[in-house]
Amino acid sequence: MDFTIQVRATRRRRRSNGIPHGIFLMLSLLLLLSFLPNPTNASIHVYDNQTFREVGNANLLSGGSEGIAATLSARSYIRFENITFWRSKDAAEKLSDMEHSTGLIQVIIFETADRNNIGGSAYGGQRAICCTPDLAKMEGCKQGEVIRRPSATDKNWPIVLNVQFSGNYLYTNMDYQEILIPKTGMYNLFFVACDPKLKGLTMSGKTLWKNPNGYLPGRMAPLMKFYVFMALAYALLGIIWFTQYVRFWKDILQLQHCITAVIALGLFEMILWYFDHVNFNNTGMRPIVVTTLVVTVGAVRKTVSRLLILIVSMGYGVVRPTLGGLTSKVLLLGITFFLATELLNITEYVGTINDVSGRARLFLVLPDAFLDAFLILWIFTSLSKTLEQLQAKRSSVKLDMYRKFSNALAVTVIASVAWIVYEVYFKATDPFNEKWQSAWVITAFWDILAFALLCVICYLWAPSQSSQRYAYSDEVGEESDDEESHSLTRAKLAGDISLVKQDNIESTEDFDEDDTEDKKE
Repeated sequence: MDFTIQVRATRRRRRSNGIPHGIFLMLSLLLLLSFLPNPTNASIHVYDNQTFREVGNANLLSGGSEGIAATLSARSYIRFENITFWRSKDAAEKLSDMEHSTGLIQVIIFETADRNNIGGSAYGGQRAICCTPDLAKMEGCKQGEVIRRPSATDKNWPIVLNVQFSGNYLYTNMDYQEILIPKTGMYNLFFVACDPKLKGLTMSGKTLWKNPNGYLPGRMAPLMKFYVFMALAYALLGIIWFTQYVRFWKDILQLQHCITAVIALGLFEMILWYFDHVNFNNTGMRPIVVTTLVVTVGAVRKTVSRLLILIVSMGYGVVRPTLGGLTSKVLLLGITFFLATELLNITEYVGTINDVSGRARLFLVLPDAFLDAFLILWIFTSLSKTLEQLQAKRSSVKLDMYRKFSNALAVTVIASVAWIVYEVYFKATDPFNEKWQSAWVITAFWDILAFALLCVICYLWAPSQSSQRYAYSDEVGEESDDEESHSLTRAKLAGDISLVKQDNIESTEDFDEDDTEDKKE
């Protein structure tokens, strides 16, 4: 079926569907938070007196970049609402006095695959966006306008809309328009002024970017279903763990309380992420309070999870009763890691408008990655010392458990390094986000890996009637495992009996020898 581009000048507004009923009771909390003030905009891009910047031979302003899917059953579009352009008083007077200057502003919408169809030959070391007298002769473009060549797949694209200042007015309004999206792709929006006298131009208004199923950006849409599955996985793990937890309450170790907290935080985080995406998809808005709450819970869960792995590696509750002087260092590292993760997540999720992450994220990734590397080094160093202590004490059951844990941890680290390499390759080979439909896997992998490691820890430290055999004890007889204790006890009793018999035999022999000597005398 052939798609045609329709530019509709209509004032209709579609009401977003209500948030669907969920299976979790967190819905009421999120609905309450959704009505709190100070929302940040996501698929509804708001421009608040933003200034055009000079790029090459043009003044331009980026209006956004998102992956949009197109289907036959539902419409996808980019809608312009209340767009107003402002120019300076000097610019208005100069342009009104000039006979051939009209104060033209052009709105350009193009798919990333057609990016080379905008602009022409190099100009001052950069690609020329606007047509110059020389380029008009070379490429046949219209002087003073954006250079545009039709797409190979659709001659109507890229879309160019014209907005013009009238007389010496300081502002001009863009008509309410809606651009239908004909095919799935990564779309970009730019506002361009080729007239150099429009330098310092500002703009206000908003644009709405809608996918067939809602306002959720294309790269985030698959995550909504993913968080449902993750929430169910955490719920299932929580049910199994909590059943054992209640059943063997009297034998619970301090370490198992920490594991319970991590499971609860993981479930809570997945539920919050799901409802955050549902609200985002239905309204196109992402309230700051809701998103900040979600990323804060996520940062707490990541911090507690890493500290849990660290204290397990240190042998807390197994080879040492407390962390001793290391407690303050562990807490300091935990607080630092939480702050670094919180700042990174806020930068990435709170206030995110486009599918392209900002440069500020790069500066926040480095401290987070450094702390992760430091944690891994500390974990494996502590784990090595714990294994040595268990070998020295000949505690076979604990040693076997820690060996399984160290193997799982090694596999996790190897998988993490391999995935980081793949992520770097993925982003290096996709500078324009053309692979946006599979970008959600990058985020999903880390949640799956963390859940898998948590399952291993739950399996190794599952509550049972023999949980106390893993607990620390400063008594020599209780330091060994149950099996070892019984075998050592039996060996000790047998040894005591044999020693008594040997002493009796020696005493009898000594008595016989003394008696013989007495007789001889």
